[in-house]
Amino acid sequence: MLEKTLDLIPLSKFSEYAQYPTVGALRQLIFYNTKGFKDKVVKLIGKRQYIKISAFQEWVEETNKKTV
Repeated sequence: MLEKTLDLIPLSKFSEYAQYPTVGALRQLIFYNTKGFKDKVVKLIGKRQYIKISAFQEWVEETNKKTV
């Protein structure tokens, strides 16, 4: 499971912290900006892409909400 002390994880190293989603799946979410993924979760530092874990968890909860 993900440690709460780490909030920014390099995209290329994400598989070392969690089994799913894979790096390839994350890159697809970023490329297509699925449901605002890139805008909400990805942070750029220079040319490197980082995943903000707290924002990722919020994005998962937000996209999994069921409408009644």
